[in-house]
Amino acid sequence: MIIHTPNTQFKNTLKTLIQGSLEAADPGTAMKQLIIRKDQTLRVNSIHYDLAKFHRIVCVGAGKASGHMARILEQILGEYLEGGLVIVKDGYVTSTKKVSVVEASHPLPDSRGVRATKYILSIVESLTKQDLLIVVLSGGASSLLCAPAPGLTLTDKHKTTKWLLRSGATIHEINTVRKHLSAMKGGQLATKTKAKILTLIISDVIGDDLATIGSGPTVPDPTTFQEAKMILQHYQIWNRVSENVRMHLEHGIHGHLPETWKSRRRHSPRNRSVILVNNQTALDGITKAVTRLELRPYILNAPMQGEAKDLGSILGSMAKDIREHGNPIGPPACLIAGGEPTVTVTGKGKGGRAQECVLAAAQELAGLSKVFVAGFGTDGTDGPTDVAGALVDGLTVEHATKKNIDISRFLNNNDSYNFFNKVGGHIITGPTRTNVNDIYLVFVL
Repeated sequence: MIIHTPNTQFKNTLKTLIQGSLEAADPGTAMKQLIIRKDQTLRVNSIHYDLAKFHRIVCVGAGKASGHMARILEQILGEYLEGGLVIVKDGYVTSTKKVSVVEASHPLPDSRGVRATKYILSIVESLTKQDLLIVVLSGGASSLLCAPAPGLTLTDKHKTTKWLLRSGATIHEINTVRKHLSAMKGGQLATKTKAKILTLIISDVIGDDLATIGSGPTVPDPTTFQEAKMILQHYQIWNRVSENVRMHLEHGIHGHLPETWKSRRRHSPRNRSVILVNNQTALDGITKAVTRLELRPYILNAPMQGEAKDLGSILGSMAKDIREHGNPIGPPACLIAGGEPTVTVTGKGKGGRAQECVLAAAQELAGLSKVFVAGFGTDGTDGPTDVAGALVDGLTVEHATKKNIDISRFLNNNDSYNFFNKVGGHIITGPTRTNVNDIYLVFVL
């Protein structure tokens, strides 16, 4: 792990806390605790499967952690697992013995993802009532499971996803649109097989909505074609997406295309879903690490949702209140928050939500001593960059000024990545084998 700060003591503190959150949210640990095989009986929480009764047991899935999940599943099931295929983001390949792991583009879909998704569909459609399909899902699955609905092209989906990611739309809104342009999402995977289904999930969605995580390929979808159109209109991108996309949604609205899977039952004896870890798991891990370091932890109950710049300013102001007034807690303190801010991209720069949030906080911290704000993606990547996030302190503005760098200009251009490249502050973890939203930390020492 690399943290670009000259403060060696604080660097070690931050490394300890990041490691604490990642270890707590490791899907392998959770799987070994929650999924137990004794001879031919598999127990997943309170669910029991007699493995000897199934003709075939296969694993499919997608997401940044799905390769790691498949490898652990191989260890648990042993000879009972036939094989399968999962799709991971470039650079996230894990060594497996039976389940094939293929790479594809994220966050924008590509032809590799389409090919792999179509192969998964062929596996799923080949299964019978005597088979068990285990689906492993983690953050990133919506981009990686990307076979377009009939009549649409990869270019249609790529362009639509690009505009949505730049619009400031929430993950729920983005996935509502994705589900209605897909051959897989919105429960459509479940409708294409007669096999029993067990979905194992690493949640990167606040509130753990099963229909939003990975765009819910195995669960009923409450959203509609009409909602998808309204989202594109609300963010003023309806006229920017292709005519194919507009016609597809209009045909769905008027009943000429089937809706995504609708059902009042999220779970049934044939179709079960289990959340293994989520953002709260990581927050709990970091809180324990904070306590061991003899800092005072304070967890913000409200999730980090909204515009990243605004949330960064709020975090900076809270740090100032702790330093100057001991409110809501006196130093040495660590505020802990999790969530997924959004970024409305109006500039032409390069960045991610964690970097932009933290950069906005730097302006509020200017001149304060022993005060730090850090933000990082638990998957090891922040937006379309090669870093997990960033760190600022009370000297960040001063360091930037000495280099004739104006923070406001970089914020306005959505160019947080290049700011930290020039001034320092990047947090680099590499692939982490998990993905449970972002973590934001405010330190007042």
